[in-house]
Amino acid sequence: MPFKDKCGICSRVLSYSYLRRCQRCGRLYCRDCMVPDVATGDPTKMLCLNCARKVVSPRSVSKYDRLKSHLKFRGSFTNVVKLSFVEIDGIIRDNLPMSAYRTEAWWNNSLNLHARAWLDAGWETEEVNLKEGYVVFRKVRKILSKSSRTQITKPFTPVRTRIPRTRQTSKTKVSRFYARIKNLERQKASMPRYPGSFKPKSKHEKRLFRASEKP
Repeated sequence: MPFKDKCGICSRVLSYSYLRRCQRCGRLYCRDCMVPDVATGDPTKMLCLNCARKVVSPRSVSKYDRLKSHLKFRGSFTNVVKLSFVEIDGIIRDNLPMSAYRTEAWWNNSLNLHARAWLDAGWETEEVNLKEGYVVFRKVRKILSKSSRTQITKPFTPVRTRIPRTRQTSKTKVSRFYARIKNLERQKASMPRYPGSFKPKSKHEKRLFRASEKP
């Protein structure tokens, strides 16, 4: 029975004869999930689709982005941050260059790659002490969200709303309604009133029985 393994992309279980090893990451993939080396074009060197994508469009991530995220987090509850060079090394997970330890010009608020980390976060360097090895950042502006960055160029104009028209009642219907009420009041006033709890006999009782007899 031939040995089988799973492809790292499509997760199909295939035999080793149909699988190839990526020259970059070293994992096994099927032939459908691999392409020749896009950098050299050598058909003998196969790359998986994930590694080929990284070669074609590599991500330009700076190590100082972690410092930018740290300052954004600190900016929610303070305006001044004092960080030692050792703390910054731990934040960026790498060592600062030797020029950061020797010259104060490295910490200038310029448009260099490392300076954009704190400038884009809304901070600026206020004090640098090379002897004691620390730097003081001060927040200079508030970072706006994407929704609040949009500026209103035109003045606000209220939208015209259509007020629904109230349906007026016909005068003829109103006069008929009052006429019915008057007729009911007249009928009620013309009915005889009997004192006490006396109740007159109905027409049916008058036809069946006499006034002096009881059923």
